[in-house]
Amino acid sequence: MKKVEAIIRSDKLEDLKDAMTKEGLARGMTVSQVLGYGNQKGFAEYVRGQKVIPALLAKVKVEVVTKDDEVDKLVALVREAVQTGDVGDGKIFVIPIDDVIRIRTGEHGADAL
Repeated sequence: MKKVEAIIRSDKLEDLKDAMTKEGLARGMTVSQVLGYGNQKGFAEYVRGQKVIPALLAKVKVEVVTKDDEVDKLVALVREAVQTGDVGDGKIFVIPIDDVIRIRTGEHGADAL
């Protein structure tokens, strides 16, 4: 099993959820509001006449645990759903998962997904 973490633009979350539902990959996900920066840095704003460049930008982190054989399909779907071609589209991380346990039933592994 693998965990796919995607840091994406906030306005692309609904597009991603719709794409995952359409492809049958939306068995579960965790969504968090996060702050960060990368190559995009920030954009200049003016507050009381002073130029201010924010150090951290608001993004959304989407986490999905999936079977090994579905990882490539999920990563491609995320890229397709959220890519704009502009700086700041985000990152995708793929992380190995040793085990998953459903608390309610005690199921392990892929059965717990």
